[in-house]
Amino acid sequence: MMARNVTRDALLGERIRPAEGFLPRLKGLIGAEGLSPGEGLWISPCTGIHSFGMRFEFDAVFLSPDRRVVGLYERFRRNRISGFYRYAAGVLELPGGVIERTGTRLGDEVRVEGGPPSFG
Repeated sequence: MMARNVTRDALLGERIRPAEGFLPRLKGLIGAEGLSPGEGLWISPCTGIHSFGMRFEFDAVFLSPDRRVVGLYERFRRNRISGFYRYAAGVLELPGGVIERTGTRLGDEVRVEGGPPSFG
């Protein structure tokens, strides 16, 4: 799958994989060594995340059902819990620095293509 910030005309990732089903969503990136540039994980449904058991920092972009950014975490650190985003349909977990590099902000529109991401 590919994710693009349409508002900023910026590529967020071209190798986004979906976490489908309860266990893949629960596991997320736990156990992974990191994310390479262009990689990411789409978790849906999802209104909050944690980083317990993670080995690296990552960026998190929470999206509403209409694909608007409703929450952002730059370089989400290990052993943390995010806020709860009641209106989020899912979250993109991306390599640390993607939010800064792309200038992604709250309210931006993000297009996710090429896979099965559901938006609430």
